[in-house]
This record gives sequence, structure tokens and C-alpha cells, in this order.
Amino acid sequence: MGALHEGHLSLVQNALEQSDQVIVSIFVNPTQFDNSEDLEKYPRNLQKDLSLLESIAQDIWVFSPDPAEMYGEAISSEHFDFEGLEKVMEGKFRAGHFDGVGTIVKRLFKIVTPDKAFFGEKDYQQLQIIKKLIRITELPVEIVPCPILREENGLARSSRNERLNSRERENAAFIYQTLQDARELFGTKSAEHVTNWVTAEFQKNPDLQLEYFEIADSETLQKIEKKKKGNHYRAFIAAYAGEVRLIDNIALNN
Repeated sequence: MGALHEGHLSLVQNALEQSDQVIVSIFVNPTQFDNSEDLEKYPRNLQKDLSLLESIAQDIWVFSPDPAEMYGEAISSEHFDFEGLEKVMEGKFRAGHFDGVGTIVKRLFKIVTPDKAFFGEKDYQQLQIIKKLIRITELPVEIVPCPILREENGLARSSRNERLNSRERENAAFIYQTLQDARELFGTKSAEHVTNWVTAEFQKNPDLQLEYFEIADSETLQKIEKKKKGNHYRAFIAAYAGEVRLIDNIALNN
């Protein structure tokens, strides 16, 4: 959605290594915002984005349409049944968000017709939903997951980080630190115990407001009650640093 950073550039690098031709889509999608103020404040700097892309390769194509080109006169979303993936975590707190994501990605893929599409694991729920979208629509696109890129203090790289002041950015390192501690604790404790511990840790920290912390199955994204041998789990978190909402996740050992 623009405001490119090293995390986005790592997706482009992966695409360059695996593809003959790379197209980068830059589009701030209005239908995936449930808050008009959040949409208005979302950072935009297309010229800077283009310069960053030129710094890593000269032969990248950029697709940066305006909303009318993608939606016509009526900006609205299609409705999708993602079999429960859209109802948990981000879906609980951002009404209609994943319908907006599904709508724009489906339209983008029909216009661009890619063989592969590269998505970061920072938005892990979105990644799983896009995989489901491909199965629903039967579009011939391979979805390639790419690892989370982090700042020196562990904060997951995000366009929203541009809105953090220096103190908030420093405080936000607590999010990933807590995820790492939760991963270690999950090795010996139940999901409920870890969730209660994380909640208590955030209650001690006045600089961050926890919106949710959940331990879920990596595929279904359903919250787990009991660990099962052989299953794969992830911890997911959303928290506010000042007015900026940040999300992150981490794979857990079982």
C-alpha cells in the first residue's frame, strides 16, 4: 500500500530472484480501512517509493492505479466466505477489512495475471486469507510467503512505523520481546497460561495498550485450548503505541 520500507524491498528482492519480470503494486486500498481517519493518516509518498525501487533494480514495473480505476464510481467490497479465517483476530477488530483485501487482490490478480505473488508473514492472517482466496477463485497464482523483516530493536517493519515518534518506536520493541518470551514459555506451559502472562506484562507497561494476544493454529487460525503433538502454532498480537496500531506474530515450538 505504499510507504515502502526494507520489508517491502525484501519481497521485491525475493521476486527478482524467482521471476523473469516483476510488477510492484502500490495502492492504498480504501475498502480495507474500517476507520476513515486511519485511511487519511496512512503515509503516502509515491515518488519516494519509486526511488527506493529504482535503487534495487531498474527493470521493475510499477502498477499504481487510482481508486476509480480499481472500483469505478462505487467504492465497495465483495463479500467472501473465508471459512472462519476472516472472523478472528484482525477480523474481530476491523469490520469488513478482509472483504476489502479479498476484493482488491482478486481484481489485481485478474489485471496483472501473475504466476507468483509475494506476501510477507508480518500480516500472517492476511497471507492465509489470500491463500484461501486463490482456492476459492481458482486463480492460477502461486502465493510465496516471505519472512518478517525487523528493525534493530526487533520491531517488525511496517509503513505505520513512520507515524511513531522516537520514544514510541523505542517502547514498541517490547512487543517482539514479549513474543519471544511467550515462545519460550509456550514450550512448558499451556496457551491459557501464556496468554494470561502476556496480558499481565502489558498491564505493567503504561506505554503500550494491548488489543489482543492469541495463540492459534498456523493453518486454521483458530484459537487453541490444548496443544496437540505435530500441530503448528503461532502467537499473534496487536497493540497501540500512542495512536499507532501495530501487529506482529511469531512461530511457536510445540
